[in-house]
Amino acid sequence: MAVAAFGSAVTVLQQSAVLPLLPRLQAELGADVTAVSWTFTISMLVGAVATPLFSRLGDMYGRRRVLLGSFLLMLAGSVIAGLSTTLPVLLTGRVVQGFSVAVIPLSIGVVRGALPPDRLATGIGTISATIGIGSGLGLVLSGVIAQYTTGFRAVFWVMAALAVVAFVLGRIHLHDPTPPQGGRPDVPGAVLLAGGLVALLLAITEGRSWGWTSAATLGLVAASVVLFAAWVTVERRTAEPLVDIGLLTHRGTIGASVASLLLGFAMFGGFSLAPQFVQAPATAGYGFGASVLEAGLYLLPASLLMMIVSPASGLLIRRLSAPHVVAIGSALTAAAELWLVFSHGHVTDVLTAMTLLGLGIGLAYSALATMAIEHVDPARTGVASGVNSLVRMLGACIAGAVAAAVLAASVPEGATLPSITGYEVGFGVTAVGAVVAALFALGFGLLARRARP
Repeated sequence: MAVAAFGSAVTVLQQSAVLPLLPRLQAELGADVTAVSWTFTISMLVGAVATPLFSRLGDMYGRRRVLLGSFLLMLAGSVIAGLSTTLPVLLTGRVVQGFSVAVIPLSIGVVRGALPPDRLATGIGTISATIGIGSGLGLVLSGVIAQYTTGFRAVFWVMAALAVVAFVLGRIHLHDPTPPQGGRPDVPGAVLLAGGLVALLLAITEGRSWGWTSAATLGLVAASVVLFAAWVTVERRTAEPLVDIGLLTHRGTIGASVASLLLGFAMFGGFSLAPQFVQAPATAGYGFGASVLEAGLYLLPASLLMMIVSPASGLLIRRLSAPHVVAIGSALTAAAELWLVFSHGHVTDVLTAMTLLGLGIGLAYSALATMAIEHVDPARTGVASGVNSLVRMLGACIAGAVAAAVLAASVPEGATLPSITGYEVGFGVTAVGAVVAALFALGFGLLARRARP
């Protein structure tokens, strides 16, 4: 259990660790904020495709084997990024790192087969908590390393070392009691899903510079619609699909799917905006001129509370039900984002918001994992967890692209930094996502209760 949680935290850590480094990447690589934001977005995008693909491979060939392979991919990507001197090479490393995100649903599958029923909710909650814990610790770790080093490469060498530790511990301690099922991977489904996501995210991030009504932007939007439609068609006709569309829209799992999408958007949207906000110099009219280390420490309350709240949420889930705990967590997440919309002039404002965010995400993510599988046959746990992780990654991908687009659109003419309005709009949009997640979880919980005999 501890090894599975550690491995999951390490794979999420690599996603968020680049966020405090975005200003440094701009300066060292000579790129604008939109370009360097892809160091975060592209890893999430690859993770969105790799999660259901590797979950399926885990069912086919054994979850332990695929887990260990994911750690090796993280190691390889970290080495590439650590050796990079240009943005394209860095992005290549981030692509390879992104495949490791599939460790989370694979770990949930292993844990479900290893733990007794009375400890299952706590175990799944602990694994799910690593999504928030790893994200927060990635920001802090990146800040600590950046404080005592120059450039950005040292962060990736630390990630490489953590990947080695995760691989060694996993090889020794992880065991998968579920026998491999065989079959074949759905490569066409993976290609169509990746194509649709790339087209959509490019349209969002480049829409302002190209023009929202330009042929290029509208063409990408149209291409994404066509590719997603083709993907759904292929998945419905494939005997062994990448994503079980029926499971994605099943009345027993759709609540977790929609809430995961919106909470992934809210959490990673906030984590994308907050470090850049606090690092802005006082001359911009906002921000605190924080260093990379200080930016990470601002998010430390969120990381610590996720670590504390998530494992303890199993008791609350048993008393209230998973959908209601998701609704409570979503409401707290919305409160955190709204706090920064209306009050952001003092250090205590950011710390208060991060405290609320830690409580909210810690509760919601733990309960979401239970929602995703509680109405699913145990043999399909890996697939159900993969679907839930997929939609969360989709939300995170969109959050990164939207945050970059909103900030870029708010840069005054002749200036280099976004205006405060850009941050207010960004935090407001993420708050709306969390509010809708809370309402949807509440509605789903009421429907599920009425459906019980």
